Amino acid sequence: MARIFSGVQPTGNLHLGNYLGAIKNFVSLQSQNECIYCVVDMHAITVWQDPSQIANNTREVTAAFLASGLDPKKSLIFNQSRVPQHAEIGWIFNCVARIGWLNRMTQFKEKAGKIRENASVGLYVYPNLMAADILAYKATHVPVGEDQKQHLELTRDIAQKFNNDFGIEFFPIVESLIMKSASRIMSLRDGRKKMSKSDLSDFSRLNLNDDANAIATKIKKARTDSMPVPDGSLRGGDRDSRPEAFNLLEIYSALNDQAIPNIQAAFGGKPFSVLKEALIEVAVEKLGPIRKEMQRLLGDKAYIEGVLSAGAERARKIALPIRDDLFKILGFIQD
Repeated sequence: MARIFSGVQPTGNLHLGNYLGAIKNFVSLQSQNECIYCVVDMHAITVWQDPSQIANNTREVTAAFLASGLDPKKSLIFNQSRVPQHAEIGWIFNCVARIGWLNRMTQFKEKAGKIRENASVGLYVYPNLMAADILAYKATHVPVGEDQKQHLELTRDIAQKFNNDFGIEFFPIVESLIMKSASRIMSLRDGRKKMSKSDLSDFSRLNLNDDANAIATKIKKARTDSMPVPDGSLRGGDRDSRPEAFNLLEIYSALNDQAIPNIQAAFGGKPFSVLKEALIEVAVEKLGPIRKEMQRLLGDKAYIEGVLSAGAERARKIALPIRDDLFKILGFIQD
């Protein structure tokens, strides 16, 4: 049985991309694997966060996990800061990883932008903490989107270097699980940009807490082009030439579990208004119950925090012996 690890940052405004690109896949994986799913609150503070919002957002992510179908009896669900082994191993990996490796991390360049010198050290080294998140449990597989493949490669490099440095096969060389379906949902306003909670326009995304009216309005206003829905022919265009058109097809495909050629057979050549009406219907059908259940769960703060506490206790039982063995390898004197 594979041991799978993944995490979601509690930075608010969970959206369709989070659900289709990550959470939906988490649910499908839990039936036949040992799954560890973490709300990575320590990653969130690499940029300044309002402490009260961190707490609220942590509960919101947990509610989204549960409302989408994650079972806390099957999967470990907890917030990162409750398990100190993440930070302890993260520091060790700061000493294993090389500066040249981190200099190649494209996400740091994108997030820091032109103010790189003023970015936090945490933002720079957070891929090392991500490696610690995974290897604190000796996870064997990590579901990742295209934008996280580079960080997983760094995790593999760190594990390999540690094993080589100490002449021991201690850490596994983690394998990626690339979810081909809907691994990268794009903005409703720009089909070349990933759907993001940080986008200033709320019309760029479908939030998991959007009601039916908001979903309908956003889909109707979603950018398309002057041509009909792509029909699969050369004349109909492709993803590169018609990014907004294919983004809607891919969202419909992921929500309705239907292959894109079948959708093109049904809607190809028709006005986008027809596809949008169908997309509204399926989006409300799939996301409405999740929103309703999230609201119910968020009204029961004690239950959510109980899930996180119980999950953290189980997580520590896995991570602590691994950390102890790691300390022995390093020569740290312990009680």
